[in-house]
Amino acid sequence: MTLTAKLLLAAAVTSLSACATTREMAAPKIERVATFEGAMPTGVTVAPNGRVFVNFPQWGDNAPFTVAELVDGKAVPYPDAVTNRPDPSDPAGHFISVQSVVADGANRLWVLDTAAPNFSKPQAGGAKLVAIDLATDRIVKTIVLPPSVVLDTTYLNDVRFDLRKGAEGVAYITDSSNAGVGGIIVVDIASGRSIRRLSNHATTNPEPGFTPTVEGAVLMNRPADGPATPVAIASDAIALSADGSMLYYGPLSGRTLHAVPTAMLRDPAVSEEELGHAVRSLGRKGASDGIAEDDRGRVFAGDYENNAIRVLDQGRWSTVVSDPRISWPDTLSIGTDGYLYFTANQLHRQPGFHGGRDLRRKPYELLRIRVGAGPVLLRSQ
Repeated sequence: MTLTAKLLLAAAVTSLSACATTREMAAPKIERVATFEGAMPTGVTVAPNGRVFVNFPQWGDNAPFTVAELVDGKAVPYPDAVTNRPDPSDPAGHFISVQSVVADGANRLWVLDTAAPNFSKPQAGGAKLVAIDLATDRIVKTIVLPPSVVLDTTYLNDVRFDLRKGAEGVAYITDSSNAGVGGIIVVDIASGRSIRRLSNHATTNPEPGFTPTVEGAVLMNRPADGPATPVAIASDAIALSADGSMLYYGPLSGRTLHAVPTAMLRDPAVSEEELGHAVRSLGRKGASDGIAEDDRGRVFAGDYENNAIRVLDQGRWSTVVSDPRISWPDTLSIGTDGYLYFTANQLHRQPGFHGGRDLRRKPYELLRIRVGAGPVLLRSQ
């Protein structure tokens, strides 16, 4: 090969490498999946067969239903309108105010009902986990959570499942109280027994001194008829490692991701002191309302201060995409189609943060980006 040919080949290789690097670094395209003109959504989940479900907590928007399936791009009450109609005489049999929906690996949709409209004290007998069989669209299990784990200040936020543990699996729930203490609730699905872990621990409570800045302004509680106070919301985002051995979590009022061994969480013989010592930090992810895990071992996190989605990959945090459209990324969910779905609901523009003025601009959006990986579906063998 002549010197000229070698130089041309080297230039071509360099050019190809540069192009590859550019492709790897390019932010994924943001795609709109659905819009919402009524109540603001928080949760989203994508079932293994591609069905998409969302939920609307009762935060003052008078949502006509609190759980829905997207059918031809429109939100339809799920599993039906009657179940979505609160009934004080049967709090366990009807949805009250749902904060999260999660599809599992056994073809079920799990509904996490806070039973706490407008962040009120949870209604007796109403805080629950409800499983709906996606093959029949019928409720097949209801687990009412007792006062020993649902405190007067509890706000149930998000949940993850590992169906390989115990007779039917285990659920992990975050308590994102904005008036009391945070914590993790561990539920044995077969028996319904539950325990409260890391309650009032430093890593489940708001980070001291945390002051979020969103859209260039400090975010504080600013009621129409009272003084401004800090936004102090406890453990919120939650995810499981690909092998189920670690639970990831963090407070909404904070920027750090924490991890704790799930075997220790499940074992009541492990003291709170021992459990607390086992918690480790996985670095500063940004301020998140939701996180999601994929089957490649990565953890994705919303970053509501920077209109962004970030990722923890091989011990390093980086920004996947940042765009003004990502206006308060709330819940994240990875589908079997290789996309990361997330709601952009403008939560920070609610009246309670702006002296009673509602600055939200409809429609709210369900967006997605391609991440080239699947969800963690820890199903029974």
